Amino acid sequence: MTTKQICTRCIYDNSIPIISFDEEGVCSYCRQMEAMELEYPTGAEGEAMLQKLVDEMKLAGKGKKYDAILGVSGGCDSSYLAHEMVTKYGLRILAVHYDNTWNSTIATENIHNVLDKLGVDLYTNVVNNKESDDIFRSFLKAGVKDIDCPTDIGFVTTLYQAAEKYGIKYKLDGASFRTEGISPLGWIYMDGKYIETVQKQFGTYPLKTFPNLWLSDFLRRMIFGGIKSIRPIYYMDYDKEAAKKMLAEKYGWQWYGGHHLENRFTAFVHSYFFPTRWGIDFRIAGYSAYCRNGWMTREEALQLMQEPPHIEDDLVEYVKKRLGFSDAEFDRMMTLPKKSYKDFKTYKQTFERLRPFFWLMYKLELVPKSFYMKYTVKA
Repeated sequence: MTTKQICTRCIYDNSIPIISFDEEGVCSYCRQMEAMELEYPTGAEGEAMLQKLVDEMKLAGKGKKYDAILGVSGGCDSSYLAHEMVTKYGLRILAVHYDNTWNSTIATENIHNVLDKLGVDLYTNVVNNKESDDIFRSFLKAGVKDIDCPTDIGFVTTLYQAAEKYGIKYKLDGASFRTEGISPLGWIYMDGKYIETVQKQFGTYPLKTFPNLWLSDFLRRMIFGGIKSIRPIYYMDYDKEAAKKMLAEKYGWQWYGGHHLENRFTAFVHSYFFPTRWGIDFRIAGYSAYCRNGWMTREEALQLMQEPPHIEDDLVEYVKKRLGFSDAEFDRMMTLPKKSYKDFKTYKQTFERLRPFFWLMYKLELVPKSFYMKYTVKA
């Protein structure tokens, strides 16, 4: 048996895909984070870099109704970012939400409570619930782990659609590598070809209302659309716990139990499906990020990992009922032979071949660095 090795700085261990440890026992993911911290500084330097980006957004938005779009989910990060962009930086933002019809009540209330008080307009793309559920059923039947990738793809495509409709050149999101880390390559994969292939093989509904992201549209939007992808929290001294308190006091915002848990299907995936079927607990990414930044000790993080993930009462039964699975059918989904995205047609090899191109796109801020780091390396 392989001896278990745990990073001396975070709590990633040698069960994590594509991990290595240096002579100090520090894992390769921590070293990646160190490089990102240098590239995206906080403090006075980060504030200056963010202000420069804000000035660029305002210049690009001159004569238009909006300076930038911001993806919102009702979660802490995007809610906090909406507050900061409007109240501190004076940006005219259009909030954008992809509704796969699985929102929790708390998430929906959070979105409206924050945006209404800020006076921010909301653009929402609501997918047909029967089509959306059929896609989720297809991914479960496929035996892969990436069953929630349609949510992420739908969200990204909706952001691009809104940007094109209103002539907006900047899209913002609330990602924060310092608080959530970067999920290991091999845990999640997503692209439009993957969704199309799985749905054709296992689905009963054609893709009509689902906003899929085709490679041709992806490239067109980058090359000709010039829509820049900005993650402002990368440059902020972001205290997530303080942000939760501020949002609750100022907007009546509510905490929903954990990262990724504001959407009920996503909550099912992270709190039940990943740990039960795949032995993956995504909390390790967030706890490791907290360890790297000194917000939590490794001992505290390891202890928290011993506790079961937070899960809403009767959530699994709700998923079964909504997706039309009997207990026996659901149990069969959870014990199918395990497959990966490599068993289906995807854009992965194309991304790898275009690695130099995507490096340039990342440098031009047309794709996030995390996309370049995870999707263009050979796996």
